[in-house]
Amino acid sequence: MPTTARFPLLPYLFACLLGLFALGGLWYGLGKPVVLPDAASATHKLQCASYTPFDKDQSPFDQPFTLRPARIDADLALLSKRFECIRTYSMTGLESIPEVARKYGLKVMLGAWVNGNPVDTEKEIKALIASANANPDVVTAVIVGNETLLRKEVTGARLAELIGQVKSQTSVPVTYADVWEFWLQHPEIAPAVDFLTIHLLPYWEDEPKGIADALAHVGEIRHEFGKKFAGKEILIGETGWPSEGRQRETAVPSRVNEALFIRGFVAMAEQQGWKYNLIEAFDQPWKRASEGAVGGYWGLYDADRQDKGVLEGPVTNLPFWPQWLAVSLAVFAAALLLAGRVRGTRAGLLLPLLAALGAASLGLWGELVRVNSRFVGEWLWAVLLAGLNLLVLAHGVLAMAQRSGWRERLFAWLEARAGWWVAAAGFAAAVSMLAMVFDPRYRSFPSAALVLPAVVYLLRPVRVPRAEVALLAFIVGAGVAPQLYREGLSSQQALVWAGVSVMMVAALWRCLRIRQEHRQN
Repeated sequence: MPTTARFPLLPYLFACLLGLFALGGLWYGLGKPVVLPDAASATHKLQCASYTPFDKDQSPFDQPFTLRPARIDADLALLSKRFECIRTYSMTGLESIPEVARKYGLKVMLGAWVNGNPVDTEKEIKALIASANANPDVVTAVIVGNETLLRKEVTGARLAELIGQVKSQTSVPVTYADVWEFWLQHPEIAPAVDFLTIHLLPYWEDEPKGIADALAHVGEIRHEFGKKFAGKEILIGETGWPSEGRQRETAVPSRVNEALFIRGFVAMAEQQGWKYNLIEAFDQPWKRASEGAVGGYWGLYDADRQDKGVLEGPVTNLPFWPQWLAVSLAVFAAALLLAGRVRGTRAGLLLPLLAALGAASLGLWGELVRVNSRFVGEWLWAVLLAGLNLLVLAHGVLAMAQRSGWRERLFAWLEARAGWWVAAAGFAAAVSMLAMVFDPRYRSFPSAALVLPAVVYLLRPVRVPRAEVALLAFIVGAGVAPQLYREGLSSQQALVWAGVSVMMVAALWRCLRIRQEHRQN
């Protein structure tokens, strides 16, 4: 290691150690196991879980629509170890479910998918009736429609008619399932069913409930329904918590929060004697297309049928944290090797910290991309932003290095194009801010992808090629207050995004000032 006066060895080593500790603390802090009381075990089975039989590469919208019998058999074998019952949502392709459930000692609440297409609905209803009548030893109830009123696909009167049709032709209890508010908005449905099936999802409430208040909210609604519909049995037909996705006000998706909610709910429900069904057995990646990342991560098991630790044992928010730590350490080391010697004491302190920031942001962005990306376009966007971060990181560390030879040539190439890196970061920030202001419900915050460019070009501004960067700065800056208003000041993710956005605006304006000074000279 060089020890010349121009190379500040001790500050540099101190900053390197600080960067290493920061990276280790970050990833361990995100991934450390949390021990909670168990909700289920081999000797304590839970009541029921929602089941859809799709592999991670499948969707109900696939054409042709095919299910895999081996998958259904393996799934029910696994679920029979933890549950007494499963709930289904459609009859199409699921005709074998009662037979397989019988094989593993499971009961079934069969669901028919009711929608605005009367032909499809009639097929579902006929299949539901036939299966219930053919399997009275397995089918404990039938569910005529799921959140059909919420989607406004049929009227309350038509739904009550369908329920009556099923009741007249089966001997098992008949119900309908919807978000609790829609039972209150359509009082004509309650008299038609044998029992009410209500959905209680604190994360998705119009006023989302954080994990600290979620169980109390569920208990309050269940208590109110018990009083209002005293003559009817009530099933909590869906309740759960997402393990991944964007924060909504104080509602934060995570595996630990999912475990906290599920384990706490099960304890409360069994103490109160409530009937319940948990959503859902397995993560369903196809739901991300319509609900964003959060839609695909409500499972008790992941899409590969691996236990997420929600029901029993220690649970971690980030099971891949050792891998991401390794990636971050590799980026950190590569950045230091690229820089070589540093230019002075200040650079000796800042360069390792900048390398650690770049390594952390790239790792966090990688995890976000792994969870969120659904389409080719989203993967391409993610890869482009990762590439931009690598260019910015290289530019930033080389700016503080003692350069010669190939390092000087690489820095000159990056420096000549740095204005375009700034413009690209500003464009990404502006596009992201517009999305977060006008269409945020299913979008995750892209803070990790833009914090490094914001910091680098705030501290070391460069001349940008076009004045249109001012428009990008305006869009980003003008969106900060509206997005905070929409998300609420209690959302840490929204606050972090606002902070990154403010730094990006400041960086863009500093770069614009250099452009103006250059033109004046």
